[in-house]
Amino acid sequence: MRLTSLEICAGAGGQAIGLEQAGFSHVGLVELDRNACQTLVFNRPKWQVFNEDLKNFTAKKYLGLDLLAGGVPCPPFSIAGKQLGREDERDLFPEALRLVKESKPKAVMIENVRGILDKKFNLYRTEILLQLDAMGYKCEWRLVNASDFGVSQLRPRAILVGLKKQYFKFFDWPSPLDQKPLSVGELLFEEMGSLGWENIHNWKRTANNIAPTLVGGSKKHGGADLGPTRAKKSWALLGVDGKGIADSPPLNGSTAMPKLTLKMTALIQGFPKEWVITGKKTNAYRQIGNAFPPPVAKAIGVAIKKAIKSHDRQKEAYKKRF
Repeated sequence: MRLTSLEICAGAGGQAIGLEQAGFSHVGLVELDRNACQTLVFNRPKWQVFNEDLKNFTAKKYLGLDLLAGGVPCPPFSIAGKQLGREDERDLFPEALRLVKESKPKAVMIENVRGILDKKFNLYRTEILLQLDAMGYKCEWRLVNASDFGVSQLRPRAILVGLKKQYFKFFDWPSPLDQKPLSVGELLFEEMGSLGWENIHNWKRTANNIAPTLVGGSKKHGGADLGPTRAKKSWALLGVDGKGIADSPPLNGSTAMPKLTLKMTALIQGFPKEWVITGKKTNAYRQIGNAFPPPVAKAIGVAIKKAIKSHDRQKEAYKKRF
């Protein structure tokens, strides 16, 4: 049987895809951004998507859920912002904890930027753990690198995993893969050369490393480009112009440094080839850049599922024995 999952702050579905691949069936996905909701519905028409503010959402009808998962907004803890933490109105950790209390899931998985692991947030993280402990969960924070799980991108993320105490003893964090991820050139070779660009082989040799972290930008700042100056310099070393997003791959005869298309950025983020990001360019890129790479979500989801199943099997064996 597939386990059940409620996804909050679902975005374009990166985490939801990974958890689906891990064996979870989504009973609901909550997302405020209308364009992201359209992406979810376009790709998975049968998913129940709630386009609403998390502060107005209740999870009481999902009592006994297997997993509550999501990536709460990153700006309160991002080094690119003011790192206001709990003082930032966009901090939704309190809402996530409320939903845990309402639905009492067997497991919790929350993703955020690595900045939340900074020393200045030690007390805040501890308070979250204490609140979850009072609800019966044993939890652990960990810094996870997307490149350890096959994603062609340097994307460190802070992950909070918590399970009810009887399940946690069966939980082990997933081990990094033995095989290195594809380079940007290897990953995008087919797509970058799809219109017959004759320089594709030379470009592939230049794009011989994984990508820097994709930056999606906020609603107030940032357009469809690949991030700040330092990031653009890193992209240039890979033979990519990071000053914008192209509408199509380079044509035969083009001598300019190529830009990535939306599809290429989605591939770098670990989305399946068939997953379509809807909306206009800037919003679509924001959906991609802010997503949680599906392969990472899958790896952690498999570990959570294994812990729950291991407990249940042990419990069943005990019943048969006595």
